[in-house]
Amino acid sequence: MRLLTRLVPATLITVLTTTAFSLSAQAATKAQIEAFVDRLKSGDLDANVLLYPNADRRIAFAHTDAWMPTRPLYPSATPYGLDTETDESLPAVTYTVDGETFTVADLLSREPLMGMAVVHGNTVKLEHYAADHGPESTWISFSVTKSFTSTLIGAAIKDGFISSVDDKVEDYLPRLKGSDYGRVTLKNILQMSSGIAWNEDYTDPQSDVSVAGTLQGVSLTDYLSKLPRKHKPGTVFNYNTAESNLLGEVLRAAIGNSAADYMNAKIWQGFGMEHAANWLQSAPFAGETGGCCISASIRDYARLGIFVKNGGVDASGESILPENWMNDATTPSEGFEGYGYKWWLQDDGAFMAAGIFGQYIFIDPKNDVVISVHSNAPAAVDTNYHAHVDAAMAAIAASFGAR
Repeated sequence: MRLLTRLVPATLITVLTTTAFSLSAQAATKAQIEAFVDRLKSGDLDANVLLYPNADRRIAFAHTDAWMPTRPLYPSATPYGLDTETDESLPAVTYTVDGETFTVADLLSREPLMGMAVVHGNTVKLEHYAADHGPESTWISFSVTKSFTSTLIGAAIKDGFISSVDDKVEDYLPRLKGSDYGRVTLKNILQMSSGIAWNEDYTDPQSDVSVAGTLQGVSLTDYLSKLPRKHKPGTVFNYNTAESNLLGEVLRAAIGNSAADYMNAKIWQGFGMEHAANWLQSAPFAGETGGCCISASIRDYARLGIFVKNGGVDASGESILPENWMNDATTPSEGFEGYGYKWWLQDDGAFMAAGIFGQYIFIDPKNDVVISVHSNAPAAVDTNYHAHVDAAMAAIAASFGAR
């Protein structure tokens, strides 16, 4: 669920001079965004988004298209319908963190929470936004995107572009032929169990993620082709940002198209998303980052969860996924029982997509619940705020099962 979004300064300047942006509802003002971009151009802000002050992240996360190149995801003319029937009991649901009891109302009052929706079936039971956020506001998802790149791999298998998750990476990326990475399977990549040596230490400027965490295309495959095998593929889980970017490379090579176009066809239009969204590119005119950064509204985060909960069934009533795909995707992997095909597995059959700074799509098929969350947590991972959201989501979902 981690991602380093460090940019080469020269690339950042190119981005800032070629990128146009639009304002979403309840977002920062145009003047605030322009001031933010000017500070990036001048070097007043570090190019690493992880180091931004809280107020600057609040602007950056809501307006990715103002400071990075993106590809559009287009709203459907016939969005998937959601009813609204507010459940006044949900704010009183309790949960515990470090032995202390809190209510959902306590979580809703916390400053890092930008938006939250609880959907039972197709009915929105709770919807909450910060004062500068709203129903049409987009927000960066970070590694939530990984779970949907995985889903698009399933769609590509259903469409015949990919034969099987047992295919080797080199079957689609011949530049990796003969390398240790080329010989691992797509399933290994989906489960982050390639066995290839990779250092994801963000505090080490010489680590793999610091050097190559944002690489795409030939630069990415050239770097990965030189890495040695450390474990037998499929046996050891090792969180690796580059493997999700690599999965994006495989997807684009297999379908012969951009991932954004495929996402538009299969999900944004195919299922019916309500609001305009975007997908981060690694550089102007480059490919989408397979491991990161679709920006979408809180209700469309929830629709993504409903789409997956329903087995990838689109507006025509047909699943875009192979039979049993979601069952396979949410089966514990050999390397780590808490991880599937880029889904984080929870108790009692629930699972979630998660991104740094507190982005979530929590899916509980048993209780027919989806919870979507936009956040600006005080740090990327492992904060007290993260603990509160994790506990609250589980308690909310369980409350529907107790009725």
